[in-house]
Amino acid sequence: MRRLSVTVERWPLKEPFVISRLEPMLHGEVVVVEIEQDGLVGRGECERSDVFEPGYPPVVEAIERVRAAIEAGAGRESLLQLMPAGCARNAVDCALFDLEAQQLGVPGWRLAGLAQAPAAVTTVFTLSLDTAPNMAAVAAANRHRPLLKLKLGREGDVERVAAVRAAAPDTRLIIDANTGWSLEQLKDYLPKLAALGVELIEQPLPPGQDHLLEGLTPIVPIAADESCLDRSSLPELMGRYQVVNIKLDKTGGMTEALELAKAAREQGFEIMVGCMIGTSLAMAPALLLAQQARWVDLDGPLLLSRDRDDGLRYEGSTIHPSAGGIWGKPQTRPV
Repeated sequence: MRRLSVTVERWPLKEPFVISRLEPMLHGEVVVVEIEQDGLVGRGECERSDVFEPGYPPVVEAIERVRAAIEAGAGRESLLQLMPAGCARNAVDCALFDLEAQQLGVPGWRLAGLAQAPAAVTTVFTLSLDTAPNMAAVAAANRHRPLLKLKLGREGDVERVAAVRAAAPDTRLIIDANTGWSLEQLKDYLPKLAALGVELIEQPLPPGQDHLLEGLTPIVPIAADESCLDRSSLPELMGRYQVVNIKLDKTGGMTEALELAKAAREQGFEIMVGCMIGTSLAMAPALLLAQQARWVDLDGPLLLSRDRDDGLRYEGSTIHPSAGGIWGKPQTRPV
């Protein structure tokens, strides 16, 4: 018999996290789902986005609505029909995925279809939206990192990037406008950002305005973030974006994320793997997706005051798989 448990956790941030379209975040709030069966426990974590984004469907309530079905034995494929894509389904799906790997006695990477165990990857380190001098100061303190991601989306963005570039002249840069630009701004900014060495622009326009990118051949590739949820998003992205940013909290878990990554590659998109604010429990499954991504943005634990004790190992901006097996590691079945 199965038993599902849901826990809400708060994880303090080192500094307030600021993006253009939301109020500053002072802490990370996550939902942890555990599914226990025959002495084995699968775990999954998602961001509790309803406390940060007005109008987002309540996460805990969505999980509770499928409790009976999960405890009755529903699996990952059934879950795709029981819940829409989003945070709540991600926590349940990752818990089911973890449990299934344990039941089969295989590591999560094998269940995900990888040819070999995950290797270490390099993640971006994100700078919150701030004034140009303040962002430059943070960039200077992190100029040893190989890749910085700048949160933008307000007036003065090119000046922010220029200040960061001066403070970290040898660091690769990507930027995330978080839907904060107009098409005119994007066209104006593109050559300036290219001259500053920016190698990727995330989601410059709001979802619903993707058609404005039709026919644009950008000097810097553009990634769909808020506009890319799951496989159903891809037809609207073709000919408009060059990259898709895959986040488990958007796809609704590993099951759909793996299919989205496969379909996106087949249709010519490059892959970025991203995250919300969260602990290593949320990053560990995404680390499997990151094995085939050009850009990796799994720095959630770096923004927290502390991570889980059994978490992934972060050395600077390098993420190493967890030796303790926080997620997706075969467990010994109790006798």
